[in-house]
Amino acid sequence: MKIAVFGGAGFLGSYLVDALVAEGHEVHSIDLKDSTNESARSHQVDILNREALHSLFEKNRFQIVYNLAGFAKLDDAIENPIRAIELNVIGNMHILELSIEFGVQHFLYASSAYAVSTKGSFYGISKLSSEKIIKEYGTKHELNYTILRYGSVYSDKEFENNYIYHLVKQAFHEKKIVHAGDGEETREYIHAFDAAKLSVQVLNKPEYFGKHLILTGSQRLKRKELFQMVREISNIEIDITLKNDGYVNHYRHTPYAFVPDVSERLTPNPFIDMGQGIISCFLDVARNSENED
Repeated sequence: MKIAVFGGAGFLGSYLVDALVAEGHEVHSIDLKDSTNESARSHQVDILNREALHSLFEKNRFQIVYNLAGFAKLDDAIENPIRAIELNVIGNMHILELSIEFGVQHFLYASSAYAVSTKGSFYGISKLSSEKIIKEYGTKHELNYTILRYGSVYSDKEFENNYIYHLVKQAFHEKKIVHAGDGEETREYIHAFDAAKLSVQVLNKPEYFGKHLILTGSQRLKRKELFQMVREISNIEIDITLKNDGYVNHYRHTPYAFVPDVSERLTPNPFIDMGQGIISCFLDVARNSENED
């Protein structure tokens, strides 16, 4: 199928492009940067430029659209609320309307667990707003859509919003881990490879139309357990500092404060083991360190 991945050069988007290419689809990565996958077709287009987007849709006639574009880092959205709403809401509306205009068969939106949380500030607000807008467009225009609420995604690639990678990098280079909370916060981590596989599995399947899906891992860890895991795997004497001076914009144990739409949970089986995932992060950090030296 002819598939557009908005945000295809980003953290999760790059894995999704790889997974779709591996399935034999004609994949178009739309981003401000080119895709790292040589088999994908790259288009450098700003999602706020509706005229450029219209030309892109008109020329390519996509059958499937994934939208992973916009702010993906919570702290960036807090610091730039107007930009967050522009990219995560208005940009998404441009893509959504063009998907309807050009008869896209299935629209899949990358949301977040923060969409159903009182935490997450402007990031969570932008995601929930887009979810509601997509649902309304779907009802009025009979658009087949699926909302993908991603949990805590990580991998061994260095992206700005890859928390575990930067945690490992800090531990490796600085021999320390500094955390703003008390370490009791819990997360269900999922490797980006597994999250991408799950995202492909739901592609164009009627049983997932109109659904909100949680894509999360099956390994639940407290942050302090994660820090100890990194320390033991590294075999380095790492100083762990829990500042406990405020972690107000992040949820503690669960993102759920209310449930606007009932979600179905998907977990990968098989999945990339957490220990192996962290080891691969260390290997890449070490290789990059050697290259820099």
